[in-house]
Amino acid sequence: MEIAYIPSPSHGVLHLGPIPLRGYAFCIIIGVFVAVWLGNKRWIARGGRAGTVADIAVWAVPFGLVGGRLYHVITDYELYFSEGRDWVDAFKVWQGGLGIWGAIALGAVGAWIGCRRRGIPLPAWADALAPGIVFAQAIGRWGNWFNQELYGRATDVPWALHITSATDGRVPGYYQPTFLYESLWCVGVGFLVIWADRRFTLGHGRAFALYVAAYCVGRGWIEYMRVDDAHHVLGLRLNDWTAMVVFVLAVVYIVVSARLRPGREEIVEPGADASGDDGDAEAEAPVGLDEKSDDEPGGEADEKAGVSGGEKSDDKAAGEASGGADTEPGAAATSGSGSDDGSGAEVSEDSAGAARSGAESAKKG
Repeated sequence: MEIAYIPSPSHGVLHLGPIPLRGYAFCIIIGVFVAVWLGNKRWIARGGRAGTVADIAVWAVPFGLVGGRLYHVITDYELYFSEGRDWVDAFKVWQGGLGIWGAIALGAVGAWIGCRRRGIPLPAWADALAPGIVFAQAIGRWGNWFNQELYGRATDVPWALHITSATDGRVPGYYQPTFLYESLWCVGVGFLVIWADRRFTLGHGRAFALYVAAYCVGRGWIEYMRVDDAHHVLGLRLNDWTAMVVFVLAVVYIVVSARLRPGREEIVEPGADASGDDGDAEAEAPVGLDEKSDDEPGGEADEKAGVSGGEKSDDKAAGEASGGADTEPGAAATSGSGSDDGSGAEVSEDSAGAARSGAESAKKG
């Protein structure tokens, strides 16, 4: 007699009138929201704009869903195209069946399109999203619990999963809850990526590659425990081989990237800083420089030159007026010497000369 176990839900869907509310779909939706929310916070912390993650997710999520479904249908085609099966079921995503390998691969294509449209580097965006993606996987695995699928071998451990459905070849009983193992593993991978990203300042896609490598390690041993039908190659399930190949590629990328492009991107989204207060101050800087240039020594020199020129004209006029009248030379010279600069001295000489000419003319007359 089993003392403790994890019960399976009696229904995977609730009906709100004519609208079906499916547990699998809810888990996927909640996971997407968590990934976007956490990714947005990390993107802003790296110097990006708020909302950029969501804008790119509009491209990445649909591509990822299509890719995940395609991978599942291709690798388990007998479930939809063999004798007695209805190929229309291949489009019923809500019944379960999303391959994470296809979701990441085609989702990356959608993300690349979105990043290219925004002019930002895909590796930096992937680094910001990595923990959120794996947390979304952890939540999404509970959708398998609602559908009573993806369990392991029969067991009598206290945390065994109780399968009650007999549809699609299931045998009711107690099994290893591999969905739970993978969910917990994904949570651990998410925190590992966050820690490593802070500790080693990962950049240029290395945080995302670390997530992929760490996930593959867990997926390998969890996949080995599963008993649902799957294609085998050399005695191993196809997903085990996929996990090993992807793990090697991720590790190679981390090593090569660290050598070729060490450190982290300094700018992840061009123009992001200009949208804040600092950007406004920088935008006003040229105006300040123009205003300052009016007070530079060159500007003062121009003003002095203008004043001197004006004083010189006034002094000349005064000298001519003095020459026309019977004023004495000393008085004209005295009035001309009132200027404090060099131009004033020149005015004094001109005025004195004009006065002498006037005096001589008066004597001759």
